[in-house]
Amino acid sequence: MILLPILAALGASAGWATGVVLAHGPARQLGAFEFTRIQLIACSAILAALCSGLGYWSTVAWAYWPAFGMSICIGIVLGNLAMIECLRRGGPRRTELLLSLKAPLVAGMALIWLGETPSAADLFGAGVTLCGVGLAVGFGGKERAATEAIDGTLWTIVFLGLTATACQGFGFLVMKPAMLAGTEPLAASAIRLLGAAFVISIVALWPRRRHAAHPDMTPALLGRTILPGFIGYGVSSTLLLYAFANFDAGVAAVLGSLSPVLVLPILWLKDGTRPHPTAIIGAALAVAGTAIIVLF
Repeated sequence: MILLPILAALGASAGWATGVVLAHGPARQLGAFEFTRIQLIACSAILAALCSGLGYWSTVAWAYWPAFGMSICIGIVLGNLAMIECLRRGGPRRTELLLSLKAPLVAGMALIWLGETPSAADLFGAGVTLCGVGLAVGFGGKERAATEAIDGTLWTIVFLGLTATACQGFGFLVMKPAMLAGTEPLAASAIRLLGAAFVISIVALWPRRRHAAHPDMTPALLGRTILPGFIGYGVSSTLLLYAFANFDAGVAAVLGSLSPVLVLPILWLKDGTRPHPTAIIGAALAVAGTAIIVLF
């Protein structure tokens, strides 16, 4: 049923929009490395327990272990470290703008690597959606909002965002053959997180990392760190992997890139800052582009 992967990709967008707003505060407190390390360890344990309880480990296509390895090291470790640092420095709205470029990047990779050629209607709908995303984020906030503050140069933020986008897009796309071989999306997410948690824990043993200063961890801060990780790594990543496996990768990436639009009403509720009228027009265009993809 084609509607299910479409809904899965849209659900991934909603999850990431919520998670990136929730992650902004604790990420600024802990720093990119410590924040990512805590998230990966906690979320990998949760997903591993779920897979064990549901009996999903037997579905894993272990013959594709090189794809798992590349997805872990490039897609999760490098991609998420860059994303969290971008979030700390540029805020959730700018981070989501840069991550929205994942769609054309993944579409290009899918065309070159997998030979997937989207239809003319899909390309037109994707173009309308990306234009809407650009308008929505470009005019989506006001500098007086706390989440709009910039730490560092804009070029650094752009570099971090593009690095995160390319790494994460590659990490998802390289998993498609393993997914087509029958691997359950939840099991694939669990393996990716377990591997990434192991890698980042080894890096944390480096002497300079062990002596880095961190704020005192409280139960509240720990919960605020783990929750967005579970939403992003556990829920959204699993949904997008399912969409990639059962739908055109480029189009699924577009539908999974609507979080820059969805983050605007969330920030409105959080900061009390109404989106710019142009942002509302952009959101409408994004919805229209999605409708073109779904209906045609």
